Amino acid sequence: CSLCLTRFHLLFFWFRKLQTKPIFLLKSSPETEMAVGILEVDLISGKGLKRSEFFGKIDPYVEIHYKGQTRKSSVDKDGGRNPTWNEKLKWRAEFPGSGGDYKLIVKVMDHDTFSADDPIGEATIYVKELLEMGVEKGTAELRPTKYNVVDTDLSFVGEILLGVSYSVMQDRGMDGEEFGGWKHSQFD
Repeated sequence: CSLCLTRFHLLFFWFRKLQTKPIFLLKSSPETEMAVGILEVDLISGKGLKRSEFFGKIDPYVEIHYKGQTRKSSVDKDGGRNPTWNEKLKWRAEFPGSGGDYKLIVKVMDHDTFSADDPIGEATIYVKELLEMGVEKGTAELRPTKYNVVDTDLSFVGEILLGVSYSVMQDRGMDGEEFGGWKHSQFD
């Protein structure tokens, strides 16, 4: 529609006037624009994790869930109750997206070789405000913070240290050379 095209041109020239790259926006409804970005978790370590079994040591890893997407860390076989991962896990995230669950579910698991893995506990991290700030400023960060890990009866079973960031993806089609005021894409 011509009104949508006019809105895009106004948005494009406004960003160009500020000498910043335009943010990649998708039309989600007539009233709202949806930004697409990368949600990144900097998974650092765990501390004081309780054993899920009476015998043997634990081999912890983490599963992180965000809006139906799951990422897993490696297993720290030597970490025991105080594992260290130092891993970055990434998701594609839209804001505002479908549904209202803007949270990361961090599940700490004990890897077992000959049986099913045992849950140790989980933590929930709400990221709606982080996403809002990221859309507004282009990027936002929650510095590494300790989160309590709890089991199904909400009793404390340890801590997990992680940071979270969100960066809006830039429109890659506008990064090419400029010809007569228009940019030519480097991708043919």
